[in-house]
Amino acid sequence: MPTPDPALTSPPQAKLMQMANGFAARFLLRAAAELRIADYLANGPKTAEELAALNGAHAPSLCRLLRSLESIGIFVQDEQHRFSLNTLAGPLRSEIPGSVRTSILSMTGDLFTIPWLKLAYSVQTGQPSFDHHFGVPFFDYLAAQPEEAAMFSDLLIGINSADAPAVVAAYDFSTFTNIADIGGATGHFLSTILLSHPDSRGTLFDLPHNEVGAAELLHSRGMTNRVTFVAGSFFEGVPSGCDLYILSHVIHDWSEDQCLTILRNCHSAMSSNPDSASRLLVVEMVLPEGNAFHPGKILDMTMLATTSGQERTEPEYRALLAKAGFNLTRVIPTRSLVSIVEAELA
Repeated sequence: MPTPDPALTSPPQAKLMQMANGFAARFLLRAAAELRIADYLANGPKTAEELAALNGAHAPSLCRLLRSLESIGIFVQDEQHRFSLNTLAGPLRSEIPGSVRTSILSMTGDLFTIPWLKLAYSVQTGQPSFDHHFGVPFFDYLAAQPEEAAMFSDLLIGINSADAPAVVAAYDFSTFTNIADIGGATGHFLSTILLSHPDSRGTLFDLPHNEVGAAELLHSRGMTNRVTFVAGSFFEGVPSGCDLYILSHVIHDWSEDQCLTILRNCHSAMSSNPDSASRLLVVEMVLPEGNAFHPGKILDMTMLATTSGQERTEPEYRALLAKAGFNLTRVIPTRSLVSIVEAELA
């Protein structure tokens, strides 16, 4: 007779308590990132005492932390009580391709933890608990905190790293000569598209503080002569003269009224010439109908607590776009969690 699955036989109280204890891994990871444990193990195994001498920790407590991290699959200990990197611990190193250290510091810090802690406020009021606690909207706060903003930018590149290649694989960009990435930050998404389409050029549009970071990233990818950075706010207007406009992970950040302002500004900049009509792509998670689990539904709660934005279903995108003067032509799934919402001028 097969052994019953404990997850199916545990009382509901035990299941709920296990879910409530889910915070533990989050803060174990944060402590590992703050103490730079992976960096100090990069050159080989070390005991807790040796690590403590390097990062200033209390050796017995550090050993307890490492034991707990090992229990969830991060770091390994040998018979000499030396700890080493393993597959999961490797990306916690700093300054390596694919590092998640600063992303984890961003995700587990006050920027997200406090709004989630006060989620009930957002549900009761419909307003971001972030604004209520910090006294300013999310993006205004980031504008005044350059170090936090830099970590958040790294976080976005990290968690969305699979999206740009997936979008390139799912959509034919070959017919577009000038592609505008509206709110494109430092140009990761746009440059990924252009790397696969050498005959296209790009317009990167974002706030002035992203220009330096964009110049560095575009130079590193050989895109300096193919991308023009234009500084501005998409609430005031966007560059005209492009045949494709992309809003990647932008629309979900803002209230409906703000989204309509952004979309209408894109509408005004787009060509309506039948022979060269511009097209719009909205790249976001598109929520499935029904109440089955989907990662976008958890992200939707993050948006509720931190910004005035939300994730949407296909009918909700269709309705939003129609209000801004667009027809939704199709929704294209990709191999990542995002979909491509394609629209044309109505």
